[in-house]
Amino acid sequence: MSRFTALQARETAAGTFEQVLVERDVAELPAGELLVRVRYSSLNYKDALSASGNRGVTRQYPHTPGIDAAGVVEASSVAEFAVGDEVIVTGYDLGMNTAGGFGRYIRIPAAWALKRPQGLSLREAMVLGTAGLTAALCVDKLEQAGVTPDAGPILVTGATGGVGSVAVALLAKLGFTVAASTGKETQADFLKALGAEQVVPRSALQEGAEKPMLKEQWGGAVDTVGGDILFNVVKSLRYGASVACCGLTAGVGFKGSVLPFILRGVNLLGVDSVELPLVVKASMWDKLSLQWKLDLDALVTEVALDELPQAIPRILAGELVGRVLVRLD
Repeated sequence: MSRFTALQARETAAGTFEQVLVERDVAELPAGELLVRVRYSSLNYKDALSASGNRGVTRQYPHTPGIDAAGVVEASSVAEFAVGDEVIVTGYDLGMNTAGGFGRYIRIPAAWALKRPQGLSLREAMVLGTAGLTAALCVDKLEQAGVTPDAGPILVTGATGGVGSVAVALLAKLGFTVAASTGKETQADFLKALGAEQVVPRSALQEGAEKPMLKEQWGGAVDTVGGDILFNVVKSLRYGASVACCGLTAGVGFKGSVLPFILRGVNLLGVDSVELPLVVKASMWDKLSLQWKLDLDALVTEVALDELPQAIPRILAGELVGRVLVRLD
């Protein structure tokens, strides 16, 4: 048990970054109350940033990314967890500056772990991962803001990505009319299979960025991209509608005005899944294991640990759709 395999991102002499499989010792892991044997992880955009040397995500290298992990407790120094418990770990510092789920073992604070809900297997939990949790949080935020299926079509931006694809499937399951936006027009059939009734080209959401207001279209939205697309969505919301914002692939800033907020009473709702209190995460995982449980096999690509170096540049380039499950055993 003392030696295990992990993917490690490290800086080369030329100043570039590479990802290689290494043998590590459990004793090298950081301090924590739980030692977990990782069975599954998932590949997220943030993992790819960490693996490619983005110091806004990870400060020190070499490093093992992986912001998601699901596995079995092998050692515990707290009464709340026993050896053999199956747990889910997402967010907090896992995979950012703490060795993450791209290694066959992690050692973490017990406050980061949740016992696996009975309605989800470890594999199903990581098919969802941080992306699925974030999508659920977005939908929950919209519902709390009063968005209902009769409010009009709900727009999902970046719909072929991890968060977007789960959001499309979840909204459709809950009876919403879903409009899915993507720059990958060849993926229209994929999005319709998830439940989207309309596919909107990304270029259509980029038009009118210079205008203070746009025609009312959407009864609500889940935005995973940010930038000017986000504010164009805000300007296109119907009166009193809301958009849940959780991503930044199109940029961290946007040009906008207060007019949509004071003339149409719309709401911009921020969503974070990283530092969220564990009790809130637990309630979302319970929903995802019961009334919000989804069959996501159609959007999963499964890779082994040694296939990650090929998958990481592809997710950075926007070439992957849906969720990427990482199999460690």
